[in-house]
Amino acid sequence: MTVNISSIGLKGLEGYRVQVEVQVSKGTESMVIVGLPDASVKESKERVLSAIRTLDCDVTDHKIVVNLSPSEQKKNGPLFDLAMAIAVLKERKQIKEEIPQDTAFLGALSLDGTVVKVEGMLPSLIAAKGLGFKRVILPYDPLLPLEMLEGIEYVVVHHIVDVLQSIRGQILLPFHKVPSSIEKTISTEYQKDFSHIIGQEKAKLALEVAAAGGHNVLMSGPPGCGKSLLAETFPSILPFLTKQAQLEVISLYQLAQEKLLTPQLAPYRHPHHSASSVAIIGGGSNPKPGEISLAHHGVLFLDEMAEFTKKTLDMLRQPLETGKVTISRAHSTVTYPSSFILIGAMNPCPCGYLGANTHYCACTPKQIQTYRNRVSGPIYDRMDVLLSLNPVSLDQPSETRESSLVIRKRVEQARQRQYDRYQAELCNARVTFEQLAEVSLLTDSQRKMITQVSSKKQWSNRVQVKMIRLARTISDLAGDSQITDESIWKAMTLRRTNLAKDSLRAREN
Repeated sequence: MTVNISSIGLKGLEGYRVQVEVQVSKGTESMVIVGLPDASVKESKERVLSAIRTLDCDVTDHKIVVNLSPSEQKKNGPLFDLAMAIAVLKERKQIKEEIPQDTAFLGALSLDGTVVKVEGMLPSLIAAKGLGFKRVILPYDPLLPLEMLEGIEYVVVHHIVDVLQSIRGQILLPFHKVPSSIEKTISTEYQKDFSHIIGQEKAKLALEVAAAGGHNVLMSGPPGCGKSLLAETFPSILPFLTKQAQLEVISLYQLAQEKLLTPQLAPYRHPHHSASSVAIIGGGSNPKPGEISLAHHGVLFLDEMAEFTKKTLDMLRQPLETGKVTISRAHSTVTYPSSFILIGAMNPCPCGYLGANTHYCACTPKQIQTYRNRVSGPIYDRMDVLLSLNPVSLDQPSETRESSLVIRKRVEQARQRQYDRYQAELCNARVTFEQLAEVSLLTDSQRKMITQVSSKKQWSNRVQVKMIRLARTISDLAGDSQITDESIWKAMTLRRTNLAKDSLRAREN
């Protein structure tokens, strides 16, 4: 006789149903696990055998065969320990009750039978409803936001004895609830605020547009002009994450074993330029999320962008276009979401002082061109806004500057207009161009305007589309239902594709 118990496996963030099939027969005492298990799954036999012995389950002189189905899918992690133990107990008649297939068992086992948490439980729980499960038995984890997961009954257990009691219909006493990180009060106070930034009004306006539409920004300027400060302050004007977005972000951080302090706030990642391509994109023998996935629904700031290797920067092409990254390795291929706002900062030349009023630039035109070519043309093409910054004087009049809270309210209103227009949580930078063109028609004069400027500036088709997306966002901020001529002109002023040529011309003069 064979016993089938249901569990959930993970392939990246995507969950799939796993049938744990167990057969116990007379023979040399052993436990064999098949179904492409990795080392951590193979080691489950010692944990499972030790745990069931605490319940006086005798498997002496018996051979236990465990098949993890689907057999063609590689299984990772000790998530199936509990399901294996329950299947063995059922096969050995320790459990007489029927176990429905719509009940999933998740969790690892200690040698004394304690059910312990493992990484990847949250994405498994998120996938459970879509897989048709109505009940999930799992270990206690204070960081799991079970109150945000609806439509499924969750049974939290501490020991395998609790699992048996639950199967027999006994009501388990609830654990003492420890406030999870998801329940922390949202702090509207950031360490850095836009009201603290002196000058750079054009840059602030450009970042407001970027936040409202989810557009990418590349800033260029001499050292000390405020590029890093603007980027670090940028998250303070982003809207708070929705419930679904929070669950996705928490899942990614748990898989990467990274600490997430405040799930309600958009994540902000700032990798050093010496980081490897695997650290940025993700990877490993068992592929883990990289920086671009940890910045999902948030911001990825690449300071000194030209110092990153060209190979690493070019790897950003697919994620910037599709909002996800596919990592292929010999044993598995996984896909992680990576929809983020890219903010890059770089100097105009190797020494950094090209065009500065306080220092003389000694770089030759060839050195400047070589430096700027470290960022390839396709990456420039994927940047919506190109900003050229200059140092500001600190003795400017102390006029009242807008706070991040005021700007964020305008951004939230613009975002809501986009959500209502597209009937989904999509920004202008991410919606398909067909859908954008369908709901935001351009007049003949506007099309002619874009065509003429594009021909003069030698803009690619991608850049022309980005101009339309930027104009749509600027119109949303202004509360206009259609794209206006003024918004198109403003969008074009946010794009400086001839910045490199202008810099070289300034150096030669």
